[in-house]
This record gives sequence, structure tokens and C-alpha cells, in this order.
Amino acid sequence: MDESPRPETVAQLAELYLGNILYALEATALWLEEQQRPGDAAFYRGIARQLAAARGRERGNSR
Repeated sequence: MDESPRPETVAQLAELYLGNILYALEATALWLEEQQRPGDAAFYRGIARQLAAARGRERGNSR
């Protein structure tokens, strides 16, 4: 049985996979632009910006 520590909360999982999440949000935004849905694309890019900014603040506080 694998006893390595695993993320237990949504926040821990989101932190672990943040790069993948940001990539997926941008890929979704690009697809939405191709579908002529710029408002929806902007929504997903806004989520990505908020996540990236929060991570930046978090890193700034840990120094």
C-alpha cells in the first residue's frame, strides 16, 4: 500500500496542479474565441488571472 502523503483538501490539490489548471483555462478560452464567444473566453481568463495573482501573493508572503 502506498503511504506517501497526498493532498487532502481542494486548496492543496489546486496548489499542486495549478499549472495544469491554468493551462486548461487558457485552452478553454482559446476554444471559446474560435467559437466566437469572446465574453465567455474573458470569463475563463479572469479566473486564471485571479488564481495566478493569488499564487503570487502567497509566494510573496512566504519570503
